[in-house]
Amino acid sequence: MEEKSIKFDIKLLFITTLLISICSIIYELLISAISSYIQGDSITQFSITIGLYMSAMGIGSYLSKYVKNKLFNKFIFVEMSIGLLGGFSTFILFMANIYTEIYDLVMYVLIILIGIFVGLEIPILTRIIEGNNSDVRKNLANIFTFDYIGGLVGSIAFPLFLFPKLGFITTALLVGSINVITAILIIIKYKSQIEGFKKVLTISITCLSIIIAFLCSANIITKKIEAGLYRDDIILSEQTPYQKIVMTKHKDDVRLFLDGNLQFSSMDEYRYHEALVHIPMMYAKSHHNVLVLGGGDGLAAREILKYNDVQKIVLVDIDKDMTDLCRNNSEITKLNGGSLDNEKLTIINQDAYMFVQENTELFDVIIIDFPDPNNTTLNKLYTDVFYNYVKNILTPEGVMVCQSTSPYYAPKSYWCINKTIKTQFENVIPYHIQVPSFGEWGFNMAFNGEHNRHDLVVDTKYLSADNIDSLFVFGKDESVDLEKISENNMFEPSLITYYNEEVQNW
Repeated sequence: MEEKSIKFDIKLLFITTLLISICSIIYELLISAISSYIQGDSITQFSITIGLYMSAMGIGSYLSKYVKNKLFNKFIFVEMSIGLLGGFSTFILFMANIYTEIYDLVMYVLIILIGIFVGLEIPILTRIIEGNNSDVRKNLANIFTFDYIGGLVGSIAFPLFLFPKLGFITTALLVGSINVITAILIIIKYKSQIEGFKKVLTISITCLSIIIAFLCSANIITKKIEAGLYRDDIILSEQTPYQKIVMTKHKDDVRLFLDGNLQFSSMDEYRYHEALVHIPMMYAKSHHNVLVLGGGDGLAAREILKYNDVQKIVLVDIDKDMTDLCRNNSEITKLNGGSLDNEKLTIINQDAYMFVQENTELFDVIIIDFPDPNNTTLNKLYTDVFYNYVKNILTPEGVMVCQSTSPYYAPKSYWCINKTIKTQFENVIPYHIQVPSFGEWGFNMAFNGEHNRHDLVVDTKYLSADNIDSLFVFGKDESVDLEKISENNMFEPSLITYYNEEVQNW
């Protein structure tokens, strides 16, 4: 069928360009975020996704020169293909991770296919209006303007609204439906230009119906997928602006996961938190004013509150949803003893880096309980600059402790943290403990001047006068050549490199 000369609806053109651009950037962000969630190493995942996606778009733009007729039909085919591939991309990736050993291959294929189709969109659109509108130059300029605006809208909407509120599966399906709806609008508006109009419309509506059906079942699908990712029954799943919180339960064992990483098991968390809290408290000369960075579950606070001389605890955790959950959820309050509601404790929901940078109050003990440094956001909390800020808000006789990942599974990472802390403190004492659900886990305690260890004066389940000395003894397989380990800083984040290398084997 020959293309008829028409005057393109310029408003529809701009709306179409805006929508497809929004969808395009969101697919890119979704795949990057999922790969970071599943495999860690966010820098690598985002870099690979962006690089492949842009290259595939270039291939699509190149292939567009071979599109010579039936432009409307081919534009609709492109939009339908993007809608289906992009809409089901997160579902496909999660399935590939759970049931196959070829996640990377599936991810690469998806990125390339979506990228090629996205690369075809704008060239085909511009050719549709070519010769059919008197002011092509102006309209082409507007197309690219709306294309870039769409990229901005999508990049803002994804982290601020879509992902925190809807999660991976629902966001992808919703965005996929936008591509298909765009195709349907073009079909209806320009039905005289569509070869096999009724057939094309029927297929498009069918595809939209399938996506909507999955969209309506997105919560059920998400729960099924999550069930495949976790060993035990999921009793809570919540996406916050900062992280995915999942709680599982098997008999009496309650486990909390953040972004897929285990934070604690109720069966043995006391081992971890006793070592984290009581060792520095035994070295500290005063316990009056205690700062906890991280620790939103309230379990470290529970141990701190065992000391009668503690007058004030400030707990800084960026995620209000996390601290609210751990204040109100009966499974967690049973573990933390309601510590987050204790009158001695003040919760500040703020980025810990900003807090230590801006705070002027001094603390006798600072307990740092962050997740492992598996991305650039967390890496800044393990740098020499951060520890300098921490030192500045520690009393001259104060003690700081930092959870430092596993000296057995990630020895380079562990000793990198140790060496980085040594750039700011005169004395850094490494120690570790066996936690059955985690394995061997390590900490680094630091202070300036001389500190003597006092007796353990609170009730504990694991620590005792007989076993405390063993925490400071490391095996040969947990040691590294410190001369070959770099310190971690903002400009050369060596810790991320060490951690990502070791977690692959872990």
